[in-house]
Amino acid sequence: MAADTKADDPEARGLRLVAVLLGLTVVSGLIDAVSYLGLGHVFTANMTGNVVVLGFAAAGAPGFSVPHTATSLVSFLIGAMAGGRVSARYGSGTRRTWARVTLAAEAVLVGASAAVAFVVPDATGTTYTLIALTAFAMGLRNATVRKLGVPDLTTTVLTMTLTGLASDSRAGGGSSRRSPRRTASVIAMLAGALLGAWLVIHRDLGTPLLIAAVAAGVLAAVTSGRE
Repeated sequence: MAADTKADDPEARGLRLVAVLLGLTVVSGLIDAVSYLGLGHVFTANMTGNVVVLGFAAAGAPGFSVPHTATSLVSFLIGAMAGGRVSARYGSGTRRTWARVTLAAEAVLVGASAAVAFVVPDATGTTYTLIALTAFAMGLRNATVRKLGVPDLTTTVLTMTLTGLASDSRAGGGSSRRSPRRTASVIAMLAGALLGAWLVIHRDLGTPLLIAAVAAGVLAAVTSGRE
């Protein structure tokens, strides 16, 4: 009887959120590789780094741009506000539906940025368009991930993940209970950044963005609401 109930539970259908969020962490590495290496040393997923970059740009450090960084920050904040609206609309329902709506929107936004990168790579305004689209998508996703509240899987930043990995380790006097999840998150970000950097250096900006869009779309289709 319990097995039948679980089979009928829409939240249990699909890939668990932990695996989905690890996949999204890879996507974040791809997107930040594109933005930092290809769009003028700006982050569109990692806003902690972006605030620091804004300070560099404001101080006149070469290779950094206040307008680029400000565009990313503002777009991210608008995306996060949209994510708050989505959570207000879907947060009282199933997590599965909520996650799927947000990830589908991310896939569309990142897919649009890939199309722009392929079609008009050198046009005036392309850099700002790519920054705005990807930062908005990351703000939307981050607002959702934050409210889903899966521990140690923020998908875009690793400072607290690394802190927990070290401080809660057996060497740090802890139990290391969440070390596998935290380690997987670090590896996922590194893998995404490595792949994204290689593609930006050896191919173009559109290819890693396309891969990121497809990955987000697949994750949207298969995610469950269970951690």
